[in-house]
Amino acid sequence: MSQRLYFEDLSEGQVFEAGPFELTQARIIEFATEFDPQPQHIDPEAAKTTSFDGLAASGWHTAAATMRLMHEALIHRFGESMGLGIEGLKWSRPVRPGDRLTTTVTIGEKRLSSSKPGFGIVPLQIRTVDQDSREVLRMTSGALIRTRGA
Repeated sequence: MSQRLYFEDLSEGQVFEAGPFELTQARIIEFATEFDPQPQHIDPEAAKTTSFDGLAASGWHTAAATMRLMHEALIHRFGESMGLGIEGLKWSRPVRPGDRLTTTVTIGEKRLSSSKPGFGIVPLQIRTVDQDSREVLRMTSGALIRTRGA
């Protein structure tokens, strides 16, 4: 098991990475059928007639895959944490069947929480790329992370 991380263990600029995670055609269609049933996400033939010019993963599927990779890279190591939201979510390019995604999480300028003793606030800069290092998603997320002595 990986070493547990607390607020004090993280420093600005520190980078964590995980992947690859492949989005297959079956995964793309299954996710979109349940959560985002638009033609460009669920029907390979109909998708050819859209501006995507072929099947593409839902942006929400890309975000969900990014969350899984964030967990693998870093979040599973926190003693206790809570998400504080997402800012500036951007889908930079479509994710296609067979794309293999890698996520990088960079620690921002952290601070102790003034309203929640025993926790610190840590901004996370998240970037997900495909197998050709082309950005597919970028966002900033905040996390409330337990301090060591709490």
